[in-house]
Amino acid sequence: MNNKKEIEREELHKTIWKIANELRGSVDGWDFKQYVLGLLFYRFISENIENYVNENQRKAGINDFKYRNISDDEALLGKTQILEEKGLFILPSELFCNVRKNADKNENLNVVISNIFNNIESSARGTASEDDVKGLFDDFTIDNKLGNTVDERNEKLVKLLNAIGELNFGDYEENKIDLFGDAYEFLMTMYASSAGKSGGEFFTPQEVGELLAKIVIMDKTSVNKVYDPACGSGGLLLKFAKILGKENVREGFFGQEINLTTYNLARINMFLHNINYNNFSIERGDTLIHPVHWNDEPFDAIVSNPPYSIKWAGKSNPLLINDERFAPAGVLAPESKADLAFTMHMLSWLSPKGTAAIVEFPGVLYRGGAEQKIRKYMIDNNFVDTVIQLPSDLFFGTSIATCILVLKKNKLDNNILFVDASNEFIRNTNKNKLSEENINNIISLLKDRKSVENKSYLATYEEIKDNDYNISVNSYLRTNTEDKKIDINEVNRKLAEIVPRQQQIREELEEIIKELEVDYHE
Repeated sequence: MNNKKEIEREELHKTIWKIANELRGSVDGWDFKQYVLGLLFYRFISENIENYVNENQRKAGINDFKYRNISDDEALLGKTQILEEKGLFILPSELFCNVRKNADKNENLNVVISNIFNNIESSARGTASEDDVKGLFDDFTIDNKLGNTVDERNEKLVKLLNAIGELNFGDYEENKIDLFGDAYEFLMTMYASSAGKSGGEFFTPQEVGELLAKIVIMDKTSVNKVYDPACGSGGLLLKFAKILGKENVREGFFGQEINLTTYNLARINMFLHNINYNNFSIERGDTLIHPVHWNDEPFDAIVSNPPYSIKWAGKSNPLLINDERFAPAGVLAPESKADLAFTMHMLSWLSPKGTAAIVEFPGVLYRGGAEQKIRKYMIDNNFVDTVIQLPSDLFFGTSIATCILVLKKNKLDNNILFVDASNEFIRNTNKNKLSEENINNIISLLKDRKSVENKSYLATYEEIKDNDYNISVNSYLRTNTEDKKIDINEVNRKLAEIVPRQQQIREELEEIIKELEVDYHE
């Protein structure tokens, strides 16, 4: 079965790649993504609602019922029930399949599709799902990027409708939803890797997401709810649905995101994974200044890859030092680096039995000043469980080697485990990647929680205190420096990769030097 699923997935990916290459033309890849995603989402909700209604009618004994064939007036009789259950309503005449059927004969196709998206959105107005549906299609604007004339735009739209309509999602009952979600994830990965930072800012590679989720889940079979304060397109939250089954995230998925486009993508992603509007709360806003989920915390499971070293209000906002999330440390994260502000926010909202796994920029583990004081607070209170050094070049838009900080409030000892996973990767594309074996190796070191030569080190509280609360992995673990056999082909391949990355590395070094200068003056 797994093999069949992999073959299906491979086919799906090939088809999506083909659509992108054939139809993109003059449309920039990252802009083009919104058209493909918009129509993919439109097909998904059309089929999702259609199948829901058909299934209900079959249960009532009407076996040959097809929602797509009934009149709009007849469909309106069931609107309230559909909205209550699905959070959205689509008229039969406005279903993806019915619009596609006559698309090539429709001179007003661009207007028709825009109106349908407005109708879907306004169907939720005044209902419980209004906030979850509002603005979902904001990024799907049929403008000049799709073609200079109405005819050109319509021709592209017909091709897109057909290409997305022909994507084979198999039998609906046989886990079709997984494939919709998978199509979304593949599109995001594809565009993030080609768009560099514009895509990478809010997309964490799937394998890193899986590692974060597994660190938090460990041997649990369910969690109460999962939270990400910088949730991007929602991928980290959805890893819990994949690993545990969405019914085992008992009270749902919670996230906050500041970027409007990404916030819309996160909500679309929830729907595409068939997570109902009443099982998620994705909100927009600046988590550090205006956190939304005060009434939902604390959380048993927190995962996040917050933006690295961004600026924030910090001490320039006199209210923040008294904010209950930041006050316990007695000092705020520097205004030029919000990393530990995000960390303190997550620690504050972590339940007494919960686990948080956070991707961190390496500087937060060793820099002095206010950041050292925040680390001291976390370590003195025994909240830091594990620090994992990840390989370099895992993330889109940066080649820096990041770390994972694992926080807990219910530790059984006051030691900290340091794991050097810098060699746990495979390289089969132009980025490093964590394989299933790499992930399992890291998880087993966390479960054993002991020192293993060149791989992990269990440090006592006293050692860390004596080391001025520096918790960078290489302060406690030295990587194996034994002579290795040199593969000349591998050396040549790596040399060929160095040249294109020189500029990127130079920029990153300049950024680090700037940070060190700021630290020096603070």
